[in-house]
Order: sequence, then C-alpha cells, then structure tokens
Amino acid sequence: MGTSNENQSIPGEQSVAVGSELELDVTNVAHGGIFVARHEGRVVFVSDTLPGERVRARLTSASHKSFWRAETVEVLDAAPERQPHIWASAALERDPDDRAGGAEFGHIELGHQRELKRQVLADALKRMAGVETDVTVEPVPVGPNASPGDAADGTGWRTRVRLHIAEDGSVGPYAARSHRVIPVGDLPLADRLLEAAAPLDQLFRGAASVDVVAPSLGTVQVLVAEQDAQGRRRPTPRNLIREVVGEREFRLDAAGFWQVHARAAETLYSTVQDTIDADSFDPKAANLDLYGGVGLLAAAVGDRFGSSVRITSVESDAQATDFAAENLAEWVGASVQTSRVDRFLAGLVRDSSAADRSRQQAATVVLDPPRAGAGKEVIDQLGALGPRQIVYVACDPVALARDIALLAGHGYELRGLRAFDLFPNTHHVEAVALLTR
Repeated sequence: MGTSNENQSIPGEQSVAVGSELELDVTNVAHGGIFVARHEGRVVFVSDTLPGERVRARLTSASHKSFWRAETVEVLDAAPERQPHIWASAALERDPDDRAGGAEFGHIELGHQRELKRQVLADALKRMAGVETDVTVEPVPVGPNASPGDAADGTGWRTRVRLHIAEDGSVGPYAARSHRVIPVGDLPLADRLLEAAAPLDQLFRGAASVDVVAPSLGTVQVLVAEQDAQGRRRPTPRNLIREVVGEREFRLDAAGFWQVHARAAETLYSTVQDTIDADSFDPKAANLDLYGGVGLLAAAVGDRFGSSVRITSVESDAQATDFAAENLAEWVGASVQTSRVDRFLAGLVRDSSAADRSRQQAATVVLDPPRAGAGKEVIDQLGALGPRQIVYVACDPVALARDIALLAGHGYELRGLRAFDLFPNTHHVEAVALLTR
C-alpha cells in the first residue's frame, strides 16, 4: 500500500487519498494483466476485473501524474464473461493484499481470456510498429500429455513452480504485485503430480526458494535453494532430467530453463518448423539459433531440413550450452557457442569476411529472447548482418512490437504471425513471427 504522500491532483479534481475506494467503469484491457478505467478524466489501472464491469476499487497508488492504480474489492455490475475464480487463494473474496499472484485472469472465461490477449497483442503491434493484424490466440493443441483440466478450464498445465519462503519458513507464491509470501493449500495451474508433490505444508527456514519440477520422463523433482551469508540464492546441485518433444529427447538440468506448459515445447518446436519459409531456407548458410537454451529450436530446424543443416546455437548459460552440445550432437553442421547474444553478434559484424557476409545474408535466424525482448543493440546487429529471414519467438507482446518496429528500420516486414495461449489463466501470451526483407 502507498501513503497519502503519494497523492497527486489534476486541475479541477479533488485530492483522493491512497486507500480510498472509487466506483469505476472498466473499459478495456491493458498490457500486464490489468484493466483500464477513468476517474474524472484520469486513467486508473485496475486489477481483478474485466471490460464491461462496474467495480468498487481501492486506490493503491497515486504517485503518477498521468495514471493511478487500484485493486477491485467488489463487483457492482459483472461482465457476462466473469466466472468463479479457478483458484480460491486468488479470488475476489480475499482482501487484495492476501490474493495469491500468478493467475490474474482466472476469473475470466477461458475463451474470453484469449480474446483479451489478442487485443493486447494487436494493439501493441498497431501502436508501436504500425502493423494491422487479424491474429487470433490459439489454444495449445490437445494431445496425449494434456490433463483433462488443461483441456477444459486452463488448469493442470504448469510443469515448473517456484515457491517462495516467508520469514517463518513457510512456503507459497507471492501475493499479486508484491513479494509477500501467501500460504496456499493447492496449486490448480500445476500439473497434478507436481501439485501432489509440492511441499506446501512444510517449513524451509533459511532457504531461498523451493522449485518443483515435473519432467516428461521420471519423477517430480523438489529442489531447495539455500541462501548464502548475504542472503543470495545459491545454485542448486546439478540434477539431470529428460524432456521429450515428439520422438526427440532433450537432456537438461532440473533447475535450467524449459518451457513451463506441458505442451509448450512441442507447440513451439512444430510452429517454428512451419513458420520458416522453406523456399528461402539455405542449409549451408550461417543459420543461427539465438538465446538457444538447451537446443530445442535448433533441433526443430535440424529435424525440418536435415542433418546437414549448418546452425550455431548461442546461449549465455554455460551449463545450458553443455547440454545443447549433447542434444544437437547428431547434426554434423550444428555448433554451440557460450556467449551473450549481443557480444556474439558484435563479433560477427566486426570480424566477418566477404564470404562470411554472403552466408550470413542467406541465413535463417531463430531467436527466443527473454521477456524484455532482443532490444535495439541486438536488432541493429541483426540488421547489419542482414539474414534472409528471421523467426522471432516472443513471450511479451510489447517487446515483440518494439523489436518489429526496430527491424522495420532495417527493411524487414512482418510476413507471418501466430499466437498461442501457453499460459492459461494468466495474462501472458506467446507469439511466433516471421520477418523478411
């Protein structure tokens, strides 16, 4: 909560104290899982509601001149798409300070969640990149690994959960928009075996966090990260797990990065294969897999175009690149580099010969950056290299739109776009874009 010292006012408007309750009409969705209303002309970002509702909301921040923030405490007129929250620990019946975070769309009917995500993605592309799109947000294809809950209501899909530690050693998720631990009795978004194994009723005094991981093969792993003397999280001991995508197996550390949804890796693997323009693909070019992790998307390229494909996977995490080298070992033309992407690309721009430049310009580049996106420096380096096509996997629509706008400055146009609901009952959405010159 803020204090009254945060209060701001605009001409003709009465001062409103943080903690005051306002009646608001919610008009549309904003990026980040929040919604937009207005109070006497000022924008108010409101949580736990949806467009078309009238709510009573508690003001939590008035420190910005252009907008305030508030949390819904009561729905006065409900939208038809509102449903009982899929997680009682995050429901409106709780005080906002005690609502568990991580399921901020759980009160919205699943199909309408996807429509709201579509609106956020389409708005970001239009506003930031000048691109009009009729993209839809597709559900994850249902397959043999999907739980019944995943198909019906968007629960049961998380294969990785981090539990945080309170001062008394109890565990739970953080409260929404805070770092306060909320004890919970269930984890409805989690894979059912993971939920059953999660030590929700145990104490972990002095620990930094507890990760619970349900791999494709083998048993659920519970990884306790200890703190050092300065309170920093110590790495967990190496713990090998195996993940399966189609007929391919990937080895990685249990604490390493892997897609969270039980079918996300397979969805992205096949979508990247389908998105690449095969007529423009050159297996002998200097193809790149940037932010490559343990080699999932490089393997997708190799499986699509054959074992002779030349591709370099670049990843800053040395442990991940060790695993990527194993996972890509069958491709003679595959190589792995442990490097930050910006430094790797800077070296190519600086040191490439004329022959190198020709292979780079014929290349296909696949990149799957973190939530912040690739950013201007990396985009400018890609523009200087001039690959024939870029397949961009994005988990943040605003970062994607910004980077598409930057790529447009280097002559690239958006040629294809698909979006997937890899994070049901949250505001997150995954997109795969194709850009060519």
